[in-house]
Amino acid sequence: MQHTQSLDPKDRFSFGKNWSRFLTTLNDDRIKEAEKSLQEKLGLESLEGKIFLDVVSGSGLFSLAAYRLGAKVFSFDYDQDSVNCTKYLKEKYANTDNRWTVEQGSALDKEFLKKFGKVDILYSWGVLHHTGHMYVAFENTANMVASNGHLFISIYNDQGGASKRWKWIKEKYNKGSCFMKTLLTYYTLFRQWIITFIKDFLKSGNPFKTWITYGKNNRGMSAYHDVIDWVGGYPFEVAKPEEVFNFFKERNFELQLLKTCAGGLGCNEYVFKLKE
Repeated sequence: MQHTQSLDPKDRFSFGKNWSRFLTTLNDDRIKEAEKSLQEKLGLESLEGKIFLDVVSGSGLFSLAAYRLGAKVFSFDYDQDSVNCTKYLKEKYANTDNRWTVEQGSALDKEFLKKFGKVDILYSWGVLHHTGHMYVAFENTANMVASNGHLFISIYNDQGGASKRWKWIKEKYNKGSCFMKTLLTYYTLFRQWIITFIKDFLKSGNPFKTWITYGKNNRGMSAYHDVIDWVGGYPFEVAKPEEVFNFFKERNFELQLLKTCAGGLGCNEYVFKLKE
């Protein structure tokens, strides 16, 4: 594949601004949930001695989790506000420790990526589908994993017509006024959560039970900020599980774990291991 430049920032959702607001909710419980997620999905209790590359680090939460589990961490993001979020966590929890470095860069920039060499764990949760050139990003990340190394990614599920409608909504959100953004946020909240609110009310009398405990079951994340991330998340590409599986199988990766969203809205998670 030929090298493809990133889309101009004006065509992108400002992920970093959303993540900076998320960090105001961050506490030790959320950090521990992120650590637990890495341990369970990778099948590793410790990351001691591992090189962990966080491709498009977002809030920096999972870079922090990997650092606390013992890894040497490299983090980068295209969005400068996201870079600042990750730097904030690095300064707060790792200070001047050179076991964790944070930079600005693109998953589409092959020259930039060369500096990291081969890594033991390449982590990129819910971001490669926002590059505007998803399969280029797949190729670039696949080339960075060392033998017996892990590739942990999550990619939006292809829902056919529903995905096309969400892409239209995301475009309208990013080009819209404050009123339009608010309207589409409430629409998304209703579409994603109304059934859960009703079920929680019928079961427990508290319609917000799942909303309140969201972080404990969702990698330490925040329900509200995930809603904003979803409605604003543009560029937006999707893939069926078999398409992702076949792409990496052809490049000698073996699927270790797959968690799908059962054909619905959201991300399918994949943990691959590169065979020797």
